[in-house]
Amino acid sequence: MQETEMDLKIVEKIKSSATYGELVRKRSKLGWTLTALVLIVYYGYVLLIAFNKDVLSAKMGAGVMTWGMPIGLFVIVFTVVITGLYVRHANNTYDELTDKIKREAA
Repeated sequence: MQETEMDLKIVEKIKSSATYGELVRKRSKLGWTLTALVLIVYYGYVLLIAFNKDVLSAKMGAGVMTWGMPIGLFVIVFTVVITGLYVRHANNTYDELTDKIKREAA
């Protein structure tokens, strides 16, 4: 029972920390921004497929490749790149703030 009360006190201390508030704000802002970007790219591609198939089926030259292939590949690569950027940013920024919160709570 005492351990639970102690845990609750630590949780309250962390929640009231300015550093924790900063971490939550930064993560939320970046998370929503990246979510919006991914939705724009994905739904943009789907809308392009639905309403302008001619763009995707147009050949890129004398060969057989159409614009749909590199645009589809862009959507996939974009997802990988944006994930990598988030992980890099999280490792540099959020880990520092998390360590600072841990030190403050101790």
